[in-house]
Amino acid sequence: MGLLRTGLAGAGAWKWGGGLFGSIVVFLILYWLLGAFGLQ
Repeated sequence: MGLLRTGLAGAGAWKWGGGLFGSIVVFLILYWLLGAFGLQ
């Protein structure tokens, strides 16, 4: 399930990230939110 969580966060960062720094920030936020909602 960790691979699914990482993949979803990566896809969101690729879609919504505005560059290198923006993608990293979006990835971290999505990864944290998915973990908070129980997606391991």
